[in-house]
Amino acid sequence: MASVGDAAASEDQRATLADGASRRSFAWLGVAPFFAFALLFLIGPTVYLVFGAFQDPTGALTLQNIFDLFTPQIMAAYQISIEVSLASALFGALFGFFIAYAIVHGNLPTWVRPTVVTFSGVASNFAGIPLAFAFLATLGRLGLVTLFFRHALGINIYSYGFNLLSFSGLTITYLYFQIPLMVLIIAPALDGMKREWREAASVLGASRGQYWRMVALPVLAPSLLGCFLLLFANSFGAVATAYALTGSSLNIVPILLYAQIRGDVLYNPNLGYALAFGMIVITGCTNLLYLWLRARAERWQR
Repeated sequence: MASVGDAAASEDQRATLADGASRRSFAWLGVAPFFAFALLFLIGPTVYLVFGAFQDPTGALTLQNIFDLFTPQIMAAYQISIEVSLASALFGALFGFFIAYAIVHGNLPTWVRPTVVTFSGVASNFAGIPLAFAFLATLGRLGLVTLFFRHALGINIYSYGFNLLSFSGLTITYLYFQIPLMVLIIAPALDGMKREWREAASVLGASRGQYWRMVALPVLAPSLLGCFLLLFANSFGAVATAYALTGSSLNIVPILLYAQIRGDVLYNPNLGYALAFGMIVITGCTNLLYLWLRARAERWQR
């Protein structure tokens, strides 16, 4: 009797496993479009760029394109790109953190947070030619805000050295999508800050400044650093906004890359692939460090 029961139980287990395997196999169909999209538009082009960076126009393998990355013009382009990315990431992280803190812990009306989060979701994806046109229409030489300052207040911001088609202008333009992105990614970390921590610090006699210096900031540090790195990678890889706004007036890597691949004067596709390869290395290292910091932050906030 026991053997018959065991055989029946094992048969039920095999049937259950078969049903589970069948369900899992059909479940893969749901994520198949994602993997197909990633393969066609992310992995495939990346592999093509990497191979192209190590080839000459005839298709032969070479390291010359990599050596050319260290020429003064290209190194200057990387330097300006890194400086713009650092500036926009720093100010975006700073202002975004204060906005996120206000909507999470600022005791504001309940409608404020969903409104800000909804706007942030839209603004963080608003880039390219529409964003460049919006800033030209607002802060250009004949922009709405520029004319308002000139005629209503008698202030010509361009006579004080401001130029939208410059380092500072591009940084300000990037802030339009950097600040909302910071709000979206730091708000969950602020939600994880337990009220009991502040109450315990207050009971022990800690001031507000001591609480932030000894409790809140150490806990938030991995999240803040990770967000900063993500903002850096986000701005470093922006191409359409920089090209539409400044054209060739600012020597940054995305514009130089575009000139090498599509231009008539600097046409050298393989050098363009090498420039893209350098950008992939920088943004890849940045994103890996971000993922590591995010894992540490999640471990702290469990």
